[in-house]
Amino acid sequence: MICELGVIVRKLLSILSVLVLSRVAVAELTSIPDEEMSQVAGQGVYLSGEIAINETGGPLSNAYWGNCADAKKCGARLSFKTRESGGWFVLDDIRGTFSLQGLTLKVRNIDSGFGGDGVAFGRDVLEIGLPVFIEFEDVALTYATSSRGRPTDAAGHIYADFKQTDIYGIEMNGEITMQGNLLVFPTGNP
Repeated sequence: MICELGVIVRKLLSILSVLVLSRVAVAELTSIPDEEMSQVAGQGVYLSGEIAINETGGPLSNAYWGNCADAKKCGARLSFKTRESGGWFVLDDIRGTFSLQGLTLKVRNIDSGFGGDGVAFGRDVLEIGLPVFIEFEDVALTYATSSRGRPTDAAGHIYADFKQTDIYGIEMNGEITMQGNLLVFPTGNP
C-alpha cells in the first residue's frame, strides 16, 4: 500500500510540474521602461565553456595553407599591426581546445581602498574574475613577425613580398588553476 501511494504521489508531482512549467512557458515577455531598468542591480555573469579552434585544419587551402594532416601551415591566425609604418606581430597556426570553468564578469564600484585612491576615484570598473581552471588539450600556436597581416589576398593569391619569421612555438596540454580578479579601469572623464 505504501509503495502504491509513493507511485501515486510521484505521478501527481509530475503532472503538477508539467502544468506549472507549461504556464511559465507561455508567459508573455514585456519590455521594462528605462527608469525601471536603471534600478535593477545584477549579480554578474558566470561563464563556463569550451572553445575548439581548427581541430582538423585551417579554413584556407592553397599553396601555402593546408590541412593540419599536411606538413603545411594550418590553424587560425591573428595579426596585429602596432604602428602605421611598422610590420605585423602574428599569432599563427592556433589550434586546440580551451576549456574553462568559472570566469565571472561584473561591474564593481571602487569607492575605497587602493591606498586611499579609491575614495577619490569613486567610479565603476569591470571586474573579471579569473576562472577556477583553464584546461588545454592539444593547444599549439606560433608567435611570429610578418611583412603582411596575411599571406594571401582576398582571391587567395600569395603576395610575392610576403615574409614571416617564426620566433617561437608553444604547445600546451594540461590544466591551470587560477584565482584572483582583473580590474579594467575606464579612461577619460566620468
